[in-house]
Amino acid sequence: MLSTALARLEERSILIVKGLNSDLHRIMLFWTIAASLACGIRIAATAKAWPLAEKVEAIAPYALVVGAPIASLMLALHWFRDPSRFPQPRVRLARFGLWRSVSPEEATRHRLYGVSGIMASLLIGMLMNVPVRCLEFLASIPAITARPVWMGWLSGLMLADVVLLSSLYCIAFVAALRRVPLFPRLIACIWVVDIGMQHLIARLMSGTEGLPRHVETALFGLLEGNVKKVLISVALWTPYLLLSRRVNVTFRHRVPIEAGA
Repeated sequence: MLSTALARLEERSILIVKGLNSDLHRIMLFWTIAASLACGIRIAATAKAWPLAEKVEAIAPYALVVGAPIASLMLALHWFRDPSRFPQPRVRLARFGLWRSVSPEEATRHRLYGVSGIMASLLIGMLMNVPVRCLEFLASIPAITARPVWMGWLSGLMLADVVLLSSLYCIAFVAALRRVPLFPRLIACIWVVDIGMQHLIARLMSGTEGLPRHVETALFGLLEGNVKKVLISVALWTPYLLLSRRVNVTFRHRVPIEAGA
């Protein structure tokens, strides 16, 4: 019974991965429409009485929020169009377990080669980072052009955060989907950048003159929540990325050495 349930989950994950591969352009179109609508509502709610010039100025940051993930996905699809061009790293950082290196051809023929199974959940998680960060930005930063100094700093830093991290997670998503060998290191580096960005925003904003107390409290709560989410991802996915047979076969081209072999 358990084996039947696992087989069904595996089949479902394979269908999800196939859908992600075949429907990426539809996903990008849906994101563009949905995110543009959300940003448009945010601007309209704040700037409905503004002159046209100020409305155009207010649109620019939201255009980056919508367009950066799309541009990153398209660039990553171009960069990683042929994963065989990317060699295995010379120095192994994942040294847990006993493994035997195999050729790319042998790895491709292995029954565990691919990004289905639990890997499909990681793929979806990376992709979901984009709308989550977009919603956080829309909820925390109003569409204003005339602003105090502290608001200029806050909106600029939060815009940099959403654009940078959304773009990086999109690149990591494509790297995993295309089975690029450097993916495990890439996602680890992105986690470090993510945590570093939250600390940078906190440090810069804590010394900003005129920042209201209630805004500082809400901001630090948001940043702390982001750090916790990344740390949870690190705790959940690092053991899997290090020890999973599927990950090792697919990205590191190595198989476990059986006991007694």
